[in-house]
Amino acid sequence: MMNVDTGITSEVLTIKSEIRLIDIFNEIISKKSEAVFEYIESLNVDGNTKIVVVGTYFTGLGIVKRLSEKYENILLIDIYPHLEELLYTDLGGDLKNKIKFSSDIDQMCSGDIVIDTTGFGGITPEQSSRLNVDAFIIEDPVAEDNDELLKNKNNIHERLNEVDCSNKAVIKTRGIDTKTSGTMTLTIGVLTNLLNRFLEKEGVLYCACEMGFFEEVIFKQKDVDKFIELTDTNAFKVSTIKPFDLDDLIREEIDKINSEMIL
Repeated sequence: MMNVDTGITSEVLTIKSEIRLIDIFNEIISKKSEAVFEYIESLNVDGNTKIVVVGTYFTGLGIVKRLSEKYENILLIDIYPHLEELLYTDLGGDLKNKIKFSSDIDQMCSGDIVIDTTGFGGITPEQSSRLNVDAFIIEDPVAEDNDELLKNKNNIHERLNEVDCSNKAVIKTRGIDTKTSGTMTLTIGVLTNLLNRFLEKEGVLYCACEMGFFEEVIFKQKDVDKFIELTDTNAFKVSTIKPFDLDDLIREEIDKINSEMIL
């Protein structure tokens, strides 16, 4: 049912999306996680295989959540200890008793399968060279190759080349003309694109999205609870004289995003 309220006068209405910011995060994370899950399934690994995921924010979090539905020996590593709290939120799905967490980056060498989601400035090629694994998966932080500086900064192929294993794959996510494939970047891309689409509709006065610079909340304030609270809100509010379904358009925009494994 459409969420409609009166505006400043009875002639103008305020419509709100039922979809929250955290729902958009989860939808994007799910696309990446499902692609990784299907790839690991294709490897036919046994129940004793240890899977190590490096990087929690936010791809790594979604991957361990999806993998924990089938696999038991999973370690999530992040240099920021407080990010362990994300495992116990709506984003993590309360993984307290399913996932081990460590801030010791050297622990990545203990995995049979290592998944690197650290992007720009993350694991170095030298660190990658120490891996002796059955499979190595890395997330490409670049989305559409539309920024030359970011493209030149990207060193994932150097990291891939340093790992001596037969199963290598890249997580590639794109579709809405963003510069990077980060979940936060893609979310802002969805919001920005939709603000423009909403404004083009007949009868719309103005619109707003409930987005802030959340990296400061997570990494500077280190307040995971505050982040979850801030994102548990309607993604959009629109002032209009002719109501329309915001959620349908949000889903259309999210559906444009595609995550695949490039071998």
